[in-house]
Amino acid sequence: MPEIPPAPAGLGKGGAQPMTKGTIIGIDIGGTKTAIIRGTRKGAILHRYQFPTAAHRGFPAVFEDIARAVRNALTDGGEDVCALSVSVGGPLDVLSGIIKIPPNLPGCYNVPLKKLLSDRFHLPVYVEHDGNAGALAEFYFGAGRGCSNVVFITMGTGFGAGLILGGRLYRGTNDVAGEIGHIRVAEDGPEAYGKRGSLEGYASGTGIAKLAVEMYPERWPAATAPDLYSAFRAGSAEARAVFARASMALGRGLAIIADTLNPERIILGGIGMRMWDALVEPACAVLREEALPEAVEVCRVVPAALGESIGDLAALCAALDQGDLLER
Repeated sequence: MPEIPPAPAGLGKGGAQPMTKGTIIGIDIGGTKTAIIRGTRKGAILHRYQFPTAAHRGFPAVFEDIARAVRNALTDGGEDVCALSVSVGGPLDVLSGIIKIPPNLPGCYNVPLKKLLSDRFHLPVYVEHDGNAGALAEFYFGAGRGCSNVVFITMGTGFGAGLILGGRLYRGTNDVAGEIGHIRVAEDGPEAYGKRGSLEGYASGTGIAKLAVEMYPERWPAATAPDLYSAFRAGSAEARAVFARASMALGRGLAIIADTLNPERIILGGIGMRMWDALVEPACAVLREEALPEAVEVCRVVPAALGESIGDLAALCAALDQGDLLER
């Protein structure tokens, strides 16, 4: 396990009194699904429940679904639970626990999630950007162990990153560091994150599906990234052309990251690890062409070592990091 600098004496990193025992309930809120997890401070998962987020219903309905699932996890865990830990898409005010204007959670605007959960359950609550939480999970338990400079990229409904720099999570001046989906990598392309040509518009699951509709509207009047990947594996020339454009954009984004941050690891989750041959292998060729050779030499692009369990462990990491609850 990498050495993590200690929090100030008597306080956790989030300013709360550190706890020495108990399990954590993690809440992983995504654009498509939400999962409630109870886990240990060593990362063992004891309880899991998943349901569709269905954010179009508005946040009050989503919150009541979350609250019911948390109550069930508390019943399962008894008095052993010491904190609630949330992983959710940004932008966020992390320490205040306010969801601002997440592009993949329509209707969830300026939601004081930390206060709502604290008032309902009377437990310490920690909230973290899902990209940051994924980075922490891989740093503590996965492909980032032993590294000081790690970029974790979450590639799902949206596209964002978590940055571990100098062995510490980096959020930036006002919690928007890592919003790499907003980077423009082309003059045009599927609209995402409020503009065309963004990295999210080309390399997220949603963006790849939109790209297919734009390129081949008769073949794919509607599509999903898994549909396109199945067609790619079956030899479809159209699907291969879609992934060629998506991977070109992804490679340019990876090159920007490598040149700017000079990381030891770029770790890919979501469709990155699931569609490696179609999306990431050609993107790495672009990375090698576009980035400085010195940056490429020391940087490995790898799939998330935690695989499909990364979201569960990431959901625990707001508490592990801010509450200083990691059991080393």
